[in-house]
Amino acid sequence: MKHQDLGERLNAAKNAKQAMAEKFRQRPGLDDPAVAERRAARASVSAARDARTAEREAKRLADEAKRVADEARMAAEREARAAEQAEQDERMAAEKAADEARLEVERKAARDARYAARKARK
Repeated sequence: MKHQDLGERLNAAKNAKQAMAEKFRQRPGLDDPAVAERRAARASVSAARDARTAEREAKRLADEAKRVADEARMAAEREARAAEQAEQDERMAAEKAADEARLEVERKAARDARYAARKARK
């Protein structure tokens, strides 16, 4: 292992700093065409990404609106079926009540006829 004295270490540090500064100075500036081209490319990629994001959001909103409309349509159909079923149940109950009343009248007439026949036999 080679031992370096203070002067050699300071010189090596100075050379490293100069190399870093030179590397930094060699970087292209903001007005360089390559930098402007990369910036434009990044901007176009960003704009395309924003457009895709907006398109996905619009599709999501359209799908949500379609889902809500379908749910509303299905709810209306269920309500219509329920109303139709209630109307049919009401009709059936009315028919049953009418049948019961008719049967009661027929029973009363038969009973009255039996009573009249019994009285006529006496």
